[in-house]
Parts: sequence; C-alpha cells; structure tokens
Amino acid sequence: MKLCRYGEVGSERPALVDAAGVLRDLSSVCRDLGPSELAPDGLGRIAQTDPTRLPRLEGSPRLGVPFTGLSKFICIGLNYSDHAAEAGMAIPSEPIIFLKAPSAVCGPNDDTIQPRNSTKLDWEVELGIVIGSTARYVTEEQALDHVAGYCVVNDVSERAFQLQSSQWDKGKGCDTFGPIGPWLVTKDEIHDPQQLDMWLDVNGTRRQTGNTRTMIFGVREIIAYCSRYMTLLPGDIIATGTPPGVGMGIKPEPVWLQPDDVVSLGIEGLGQQSQRIRRADHV
Repeated sequence: MKLCRYGEVGSERPALVDAAGVLRDLSSVCRDLGPSELAPDGLGRIAQTDPTRLPRLEGSPRLGVPFTGLSKFICIGLNYSDHAAEAGMAIPSEPIIFLKAPSAVCGPNDDTIQPRNSTKLDWEVELGIVIGSTARYVTEEQALDHVAGYCVVNDVSERAFQLQSSQWDKGKGCDTFGPIGPWLVTKDEIHDPQQLDMWLDVNGTRRQTGNTRTMIFGVREIIAYCSRYMTLLPGDIIATGTPPGVGMGIKPEPVWLQPDDVVSLGIEGLGQQSQRIRRADHV
C-alpha cells in the first residue's frame, strides 16, 4: 500500500494511493495514520479495504508527512563509501547516529526555509525506514519484522552550522530540514530495500544518482544497531544515509542552495518530492 496524509498543516487527513495512482480518502477507515495504524494489525485492517469504495480526491491537495506519532527522527551519517570519500571523511567502522529535531519534519513538497545566517545549505536524498512495532535489542534477522514501510527523505543540511563542532545536530535539525514522503510504502511492496535507485536534481540538473545496494550498513543492520541504544517506537523514522553528489562535495568549488532554487528527489517505488528554498526573513 501507498499511504499518505493530505490537507493543510495541522489538519491532515489519511489517504491512500490506489493501483491507478488515484488519491483516495481513508477517513472512513481510520481517523489518522499514527502508531496504531502502522502496527501490523492496523496495516492489516487498512489492507482489507477496497480502494475503489473510498472517495476519490480531486485536484492536487497539499501532502503532509505520511504518518504521525513520530517520537524520534534518527539519521545515519556517512553510510555510503563514495559519499564519505567526497566529504573527505573516513569510512566509519560502525553506524554514525545523529538526530533531527521533530520540529524539522515537514511535508514532502513544503518549502525549505533557509535559516538566518545560513551560508552553506545542502541536500541529501535518503531512504527512510518507518518503524511499525516496538524494537528493543532486536537481531538483524528480526529487524524487518519491525518495519511498517519505507519513504523518501531529504536530509537538508546547513554545513556551516553542522561543522562548527563535533556534534552535527544543529546543522541538521532546523525547521523544514526533514521533508518526508510523499507516501509511506508498506514493506510488502518493496521486495528488497537494498536494491533501490535514488536521485536528486537541483534546478533540473542531476546532482545525485545512487542505489541503496552501496550502503555500508544495510537496513537490517541499522535497525538492529539503533535498537541497542534506544527503543524504536511505531512512527519513528530512520534516514539511512546519502549517496555521493551533495553540494559540499562538488569540485572545484562546493555548490550551495540559494533562495528560489528547487530541489527534486525520488527513490524507486517510493515516489518523489520537491522543495523550493525560501529565506527565513521572508517567512
């Protein structure tokens, strides 16, 4: 299933995308797409619904974050060897974990707000793992049992803020730095999360091309590893790292996002998203 939420910020309603790509309202089936709906039983109930009996949504409504109830936005740094090389950093011996603030989360096509004093705004297309059932000290063999589905994430980054200290969080957690969606695609639709093509364009120019098979640490290992240090709850998301092609790595000079630039990105089977850059002073 492809699940999503639509409507104005704070008033989103649940929906799904049917086999023909038509957006259908799910409000008669569930009040929202939260932790109980992301659990195996909840997804099972939604899966029994005949999409053709659901109201069809006309036009192009705003899409919000495709689920609610997020308590943690976990990110894995330097998880593609070629991205680590372009960043001039050593390949990590174990996953690098950092967190985005929940207030960074926004809809897939919402504007990205460039913070005040930002000079090095960057992009990162990433595969997002959405947790569907509580995971604590799980093994790699058990890991996918705890997954509700997958989605597209743009790990928007302010490199000047990020690299001011050894802690990356302040360059990663600014408002609107976590676009998620357009959909949560349930795991039954993704045969192998380690074989997904991914891409990102800036103003129509291809900047990133990659595939999840080149991850240093795969989906199973990431879930198991994170669950050793924090309990993963339904609605939590893990962004799994980015392939090469970020602005910081462009030679001979880095390329940074500017106001009115448009970033478009997508992952095979998971849809695509797009953001326009706006200055904080204009918000």
